[in-house]
Amino acid sequence: MSKVITLKERPSGKPEEKNFEFKTEEKPEIADGEILLKSKYISVDPYLRGRMRDEDSYIPPFKIDEPLASMVVAEVIESKSDDFEKGDHVSGMLDWKEIQKHTGEGLNKITNKDVPLSAYLGILGLTGLTAYLALETIGKLKEGETLLVSGAAGAVGSVVGQIGKIKGCRVVGIAGTDEKIDHIKSKFGFDAGINYKTTENIKEDIAKACPDGVDVYFDNVGGDILDAAMQNINDFARIINCGAISIYNKEEVPKGMRLEGIMVKKRALMQGFIVRDHADQFQDAIKQLGSWLADDKLKFDETKREGFDNVPKAFIEIFEGKNTGKMLVEV
Repeated sequence: MSKVITLKERPSGKPEEKNFEFKTEEKPEIADGEILLKSKYISVDPYLRGRMRDEDSYIPPFKIDEPLASMVVAEVIESKSDDFEKGDHVSGMLDWKEIQKHTGEGLNKITNKDVPLSAYLGILGLTGLTAYLALETIGKLKEGETLLVSGAAGAVGSVVGQIGKIKGCRVVGIAGTDEKIDHIKSKFGFDAGINYKTTENIKEDIAKACPDGVDVYFDNVGGDILDAAMQNINDFARIINCGAISIYNKEEVPKGMRLEGIMVKKRALMQGFIVRDHADQFQDAIKQLGSWLADDKLKFDETKREGFDNVPKAFIEIFEGKNTGKMLVEV
C-alpha cells in the first residue's frame, strides 16, 4: 500500500491541515517503458497556495480529491525502461505519493553524487534556478550596483543575495527575525539586513541600508515591502516580481500605493518571473550554480521535516516563517 495526499477542500485564508486528506492505494504495477518511484524528498513551496485556488493562472489549479504535486526527488525501485535502472535517483514534478509509477518523461536523472540529493530541490533545483535566471534575464546586475532582496533568508532569496555578491554588488536583505538577519550576513555575505517586523519605518530603513539607492529589487513578498522598496529605486531600476507571499492568503485584493508615477519618473522596469518559462536554459544554469557550489561561492540552508505524514504541516509552516532556506520533507 502507498499513502497519497489529496486536496480535500480549497483553503480560505491560510491553509490548514483539515484542507488535506490522506488516502491509501495499492502499489502500482508498471508496464513496459515505465518506472516505479519511491519518494525520498518532497518540496513544499509558497506558490502551491495559488494552485489551491480555482482560478486561471500560469499553471492549472489542483483538483479536489486528487493528489497534490510539487518537485520531488525519488528513487527508482523498479524499472521496465531502457532509460532508467533500479537504484537511479530522479527529480521532477511528481504527485504527493509514497510510491508512484511514471513514464520518466520530464524527469531529470541525478548523476552528480557530490552534493546531497535534497540539493536538487533547492540550490540545484527550481529555487536556485529561479534566483539565477531571474537575475540574468531581468536583473542584469552590474558591478557596484545595489541589490535589495525580500524574503532574504528563504530558499530563493538567500541564493539571490549570494549571486549579487559574486557579481560585485552591495546586497541588502529583508527578513522577519533578528536571527535571520544575522544569519544572512554571517553565512551568505549580505552587507546589511532589515527586520520588517520590528522596523518603525521600512522606507527609511531601506534608504539607510541602501545609501546609493536601489538598482535591482528582487521581490518575493509583495505588499507594503514592495511599496517601500519602490520609493527607494534609482533611475532605470529593475524590479523582479518573483513572489507575493504577503498576499497569497488574502481573500480580497489588497489596496496599496499607486506605482505609476514612480515607474515613469524612474524609467523603471518591473516584470513578473516564472522559472518554467526558461526551461531551455536550465542545464546551463545548473552547470553555473554547480560550479559556484563546488568553488564554495554558494552555500545553502535547508529546513527539513521528517515523514510523509508531515508534508501538509511543513507546507503550512512556510506561511508562519518557520523555515530558513529551502523547506522540504524527508520521506
